[in-house]
Amino acid sequence: MTDKLTVSVLGTGIMGAAMARNLIRAGHTVRAWNRSRAKAEPLAADGAHIAGTPAEAVDGADVVLTMLYDGPAALDVMRQAAPALRPGTAWVQSTTAGVEAVEDLAAFADEHGLVFFDAPVLGTRQPAEAGQLLVLAAGPADRRDTVTPVLDAVGARTVWTGEDGAQGSATRLKLVANSWVIAATAAAGEVLALSRALGVDPQSFFDAIAGGPLDMGYLRAKSGMILDGRLSPPQFAVATAAKDARLIVEAGERRGVRLDVAAASAERMERAAARGHADEDMAAAYYASFDDEPAS
Repeated sequence: MTDKLTVSVLGTGIMGAAMARNLIRAGHTVRAWNRSRAKAEPLAADGAHIAGTPAEAVDGADVVLTMLYDGPAALDVMRQAAPALRPGTAWVQSTTAGVEAVEDLAAFADEHGLVFFDAPVLGTRQPAEAGQLLVLAAGPADRRDTVTPVLDAVGARTVWTGEDGAQGSATRLKLVANSWVIAATAAAGEVLALSRALGVDPQSFFDAIAGGPLDMGYLRAKSGMILDGRLSPPQFAVATAAKDARLIVEAGERRGVRLDVAAASAERMERAAARGHADEDMAAAYYASFDDEPAS
């Protein structure tokens, strides 16, 4: 098999569009589809074929890559694509779908004879655009060569978590990692909100922890976005973070684990979204700390 593939990218939002561009740069033929066609159209200038339907997008594809909002959305789109899916086609499912939803997606793949790879990614807009995502993947070892060129084009490294994508081992690891990311983001916002309330210059806090075990590059990055008003375009949107936080809470509840921080973070993200920050970077959950929008 040639390393140059025809790849169908279903879902061209922040992450999907960046992944599609990197696939094109790597020399692959990309057929892109998005529910809102306007989000896919800019990819035409990069060399992608913009499809009008999911079925048109997957027709003749060697690999189908899905990067959609959630598990039900991915399943709905793949059902639309079903008439044109060829048995034996590899499906790289990169949507953060949740543990139970991955089982449904894997069942669909089995029903249609697709080779299923559970392959969520860690990273935001910037690493996605640079092809520096961390890919977490599970799928059959004897078919990994088929999807390796795709994973190498979108990511800097692939961590294989298992051979059965239906078990969702990659998605489980993604939820664990996202629980930390979301908690850290919420904490950064609260630190700045409390600083404002107490009349403390945030820089004095950063100076106090500088170089010690409490210091963290991620804290400084997210805090800087808030302080500098750089919340658009988002690296990872508030609305998407709220969805992921709810998936994390649900995964814990189904297994008898109460995740209070994740639940509180979900509520913060949802409050920020309701106040008009849904499409801003998730650092905008900062605004959920105030009854009235603070002056900049």
